[in-house]
Amino acid sequence: MKFAYLIEPPFNFMDADGRVTGCDVELARYIFGELEIAEFEPVETEFSELLPGLGDGRWHMTTGMFGTDERRELARFSRPIWALSDGLLVKNGNPRNLTGYKSVAENADLVLAVIRDQVQHRSAVEFGVSEDRIVIFETYTEAAKSVKEGRVDAYASVGRAHNGFIALHSHWGLAMVTIPYEEKPPTFGSFAFGLSDTGLVHQVDEVLASFLGSEAHRDMVDDFGFSDSDGDLVVR
Repeated sequence: MKFAYLIEPPFNFMDADGRVTGCDVELARYIFGELEIAEFEPVETEFSELLPGLGDGRWHMTTGMFGTDERRELARFSRPIWALSDGLLVKNGNPRNLTGYKSVAENADLVLAVIRDQVQHRSAVEFGVSEDRIVIFETYTEAAKSVKEGRVDAYASVGRAHNGFIALHSHWGLAMVTIPYEEKPPTFGSFAFGLSDTGLVHQVDEVLASFLGSEAHRDMVDDFGFSDSDGDLVVR
C-alpha cells in the first residue's frame, strides 16, 4: 500500500534514524495495520504531485489535505483527520508586525511565499494580496528558506506545520503568526484517494470512526504536538 507524503513536520518527516514518521504517517500505518495490509510504503513527493499520483496509480492514498470542491473532482476523501488554522512563518520578532492575511495585504511592498496548489495561495488573494507579491515554491523547506534568507517576508501555510518545522530547525530564527479565527476559522483535512477507490475509502473511514478520539489516538497525536482539544474537533 503506497502512501504519498511530503516533508512537512509534524505531519510527515524523517526522524534521526531516517525513518518516515509524523502524525499522518503514523495514523496511516495504524489504519493499514487494522486492515491487515502488511506492505506499507511511504513515497515522498511534492504537494503538486499528490493528486495526479492518485490518478495515474503511483500511490493509493495521500497525506492529509483540505478537501476543496476542485480537489473533490479529482479524488475521494476520508472523514476529517485534523482541523487546523493557517499561519504565517516569519523571522523571529515578526519585524513586519504581521497579524494575519489582512496585514499582508495592507503592506504593499511585502512579499509572501506559498506552496503550489495549496489553499493558502487562494486565501491570500481573497484577502487582497496581489499575485505579483506572491512567490510560489514546490516544497516547504524551499519556502521556509526564502523567509530565513529574507527573499520573502512571510510564508503562508498550516500553522501546525510551521510549529513543527520551527521545533526541528530552531537555529533558523523563525517564528509563527497564527491567522486569527475571525479571518479564517480552522479547516478540516482528510486523506485523499483515487476516484475509483470507494471501497478503500469506506474501509479507512470505518477504522477512523472507531479510533479518532480514543486514548490511543490522543497519545499518538500528542507526540506530534496536538492537544485533546485539537482531537475533539474531528470526533463526531
